[in-house]
Amino acid sequence: MADSKTIAKSAFAHSRNDIFVAAGVILVIAMMLIPLPTVLLDTLQSFNFMLSLIVILLVLFTKNTTDFTVFPTLLLISILFSIGLNVASTRLILAQGAAFDGRLIRAFSQFVVGTAGPEGLVIGFIIFIILIAVQYIVITKGATRVAEVAARFTLDGMVQKQMSIDAELASGALTESEAMNKRKRLQKEVDFYAAMDGASKFVSGNVKIGILTILINIIGGIIIGMIYQGQTITGALVTYVTLTIGDGLVTQFPSLLIATATGIIVTRSISDGSFASDVTTQFSQEAKIYWIVGVFLFLLSFLPGFPWYVLVPMAILSAFTGYRISRKKIAADAAQKAEKQEEKQKDESAYEIPGIEPLDPLSLELGYGLIPLVDKEKGADLLERITRIRRETAAEVGLVVPKIRVRDNMKLEPSEYCFKIKGVEIGKAVIRLNHYLAIDSGGIDEPINGEKTIDPAFGLPAIWVNERDREKAEQAGYLVVDPPSIIATHLTGIIKKHASEILGRQEVRAIIDSLSDKYSAITDDIKKALTIGEIQKVLQNLLKEQVSIRNMIAILETLTDFSAVSKDVTFLTEKARQALGRQICLQYADEDKKLNVVVINPSIETKIIESKVDTVDGYVAMLDREFLSSFINAISNTFIGLKDINKTVIILTSEESRILVRRSIERELSGIVVISAKELTEDIKIEILGEINFESQNL
Repeated sequence: MADSKTIAKSAFAHSRNDIFVAAGVILVIAMMLIPLPTVLLDTLQSFNFMLSLIVILLVLFTKNTTDFTVFPTLLLISILFSIGLNVASTRLILAQGAAFDGRLIRAFSQFVVGTAGPEGLVIGFIIFIILIAVQYIVITKGATRVAEVAARFTLDGMVQKQMSIDAELASGALTESEAMNKRKRLQKEVDFYAAMDGASKFVSGNVKIGILTILINIIGGIIIGMIYQGQTITGALVTYVTLTIGDGLVTQFPSLLIATATGIIVTRSISDGSFASDVTTQFSQEAKIYWIVGVFLFLLSFLPGFPWYVLVPMAILSAFTGYRISRKKIAADAAQKAEKQEEKQKDESAYEIPGIEPLDPLSLELGYGLIPLVDKEKGADLLERITRIRRETAAEVGLVVPKIRVRDNMKLEPSEYCFKIKGVEIGKAVIRLNHYLAIDSGGIDEPINGEKTIDPAFGLPAIWVNERDREKAEQAGYLVVDPPSIIATHLTGIIKKHASEILGRQEVRAIIDSLSDKYSAITDDIKKALTIGEIQKVLQNLLKEQVSIRNMIAILETLTDFSAVSKDVTFLTEKARQALGRQICLQYADEDKKLNVVVINPSIETKIIESKVDTVDGYVAMLDREFLSSFINAISNTFIGLKDINKTVIILTSEESRILVRRSIERELSGIVVISAKELTEDIKIEILGEINFESQNL
C-alpha cells in the first residue's frame, strides 16, 4: 500500500513538473503577442538573470559534462525566453517612449549612460557595442567551433571506444554491468556533443537577433518620437537610445552568461573534476613560477611611472603563494618518502616475499598472427563468442566461468593459440587464417585434398581448405568450420572437461552468497554444516563426471541433510548424485526416457566392493593388476561390441560399487559413464544390452 502511494505521488510530481514546463513555454509565446505590464516585465527579466546565473554555476560545479545533458535543450528554451522578453520590452519602449517605467531597464540605462548628456550616451552605446562584440566574436564563435570539433571527434572515436569496452569485457577487466554502463555513458556523450554542435548555433543566432533588435529600437524610436510624439530628433535619440541600451543590457547580459556557460561546458570535455578543483590542482603544480612572477613584479615597481603601491603587494602575494606551494610539495614528498621507507623496513624485517599477482583462472593466449580474430573493427566476433560461451556454460553446467583473459604471447608461433588454467597450458593448436577446417566425422564418400591436421576440440582427423574449396568440402560430407568457431568449440570443450579445476573456493562462496537473498534458510544451514572447502570438493566431484551443478538448491539441501550422518566427501557426493538422479538419467536417456545400460557380473562387482579401501582422497578399489587389467579389457570389449547400435550406453552398478568402478576405470576409460541403481527414477526405463564378464579369471 505504501509503495503504491509512493509511486502515485512520484507520478503526480512528474506530471506537475511537465505542466509547469509546458506553461512556461506557452508564457514565452504569449509574451511575444500580448503586451505585458512593466511590473511583470521586471519580474521576468529578473528571473532571466537568476536562471542564467544558475546555469553558469551549474556548469562550473559539474564534474562531468555529460551529467548536464539537459543543457542543449535548456539553452534553446532560455534563448527563446530571452527573445520573448526582448519582444515584450521593445513593444513597451516604442509604445510608451519617455513614459516607459520599466525599473530594471531604466536602472541599467542610468547606470551605464548616467546623466552626462550626449557624452554619456555615446559612452554607454560604446560599452554596449563592446559587450555585443565580445559575446559574438570571441565567446560565441569560439564555443561554436569547439562544439563542432568536439562533436566530430567524439563521433569519429565512438567505434574505437566501443571496441575498447568489448575488449575489456572479454578480457575480464570489466563486468557485464560495468560494460553496459560504459556503453550507456559513451552513447550519452556522443548524443550530448552532437546536440551541443547544433545548440551552439542558437547562441550565435541570438546575438544576431539582439543586434537587429537594437537597430529596430533606435530607428523605430526616432520615427515614433518625431512623428507621433512631436519630439525633436535629439530628444527622440536620447530617449530611445538610452532605453535601447538599458533593454539591450538587460537582455544580452544573461545571454552573455549563457554563451559563456556554453563555451565552458564544451571546453571541459577532458576534465574529471569541477572547474574549481581543476584550477586548484593545475595552478599549484610548480612553485617556482610564482617566485619568478613575484620577482618580475617587484622589479617592475621600480620603473618610473609604474604604480609601486599595486605591484609590490602583488609581488609579495605571488611570492607567498609560491612559498605555500613549495612547502606543501616538500611535505608531500617527505610523507611519500617516509611511507616508502616504512614499507622497505617492513619488508626487510619480515623477509616477506613481494606480492604476486594471482594467476588467471582461465586465459586464452594468441600468436601475433591471430590478433585479427579479436579485432572487432575488421568484423571479428571471437570476443563476443567467448562472452556467449561463458553465459551458456553458466546456464548448462551451473558453473559461472570467471572472466577469460585474452592476450597475445610472442613466445607462441604466429598462428598458434593456447588455453591456460591458472597459468598452466591445458590445450594448444594451430590456426590457418583465411582457411577453413574440414572435419571428417565419418561417412566421407570422396576425400578431398588439403593440409592434414587434427581437430583440436574432438581429436578427429581434418584438413585445411581455402575459401574456394569450402563448398566442395561441405558437399563431400565434411563438417566445415571457420577459425573463430574452432577456438570457441575448443574453449567449450576445455571448460566442460576441466570445470572441476576452474571451480575454486572463491567461486563457491560467490554461488552461495548469490542464493542468500532468496534462500537464506538453506545457505544459513549449509554454512553451519560444512566448510566452503568441503562443499567445493563435492561440487568438483560432480563436475568431474559431467554432472551439472545448476540445481544448486537440491545439492545444498542434500548436503545439509546428510552431513549429520557423515562429512565424508565421497559419501556426500553419492547422495548429491542421487538427489540429481532424474537430471543425470535424462542426460543420457533417449527421447523415450530409456537408458541403454550394461551391468557388471555380480561376482566381479562383489570382488570390487570387497577391495574397498578408505584413503585421504576417498574410497578406492585396491584390485590386483591382473584383475584390473582383465576388468578394463572386458569393459572395452563389451562397448566395442555395442558401437554399431548408435546409442549412448552406460554402466549400471549398485550404490556401493559405483564410485569404486568409476575410479578404477577413469584413467583408461574416462569417457564411460557409470551410474548407480539409486540414481534411477520411476519414470526412467532401462534396457540391459549386455553384461561385463570375463572368463578364466580366478575370482
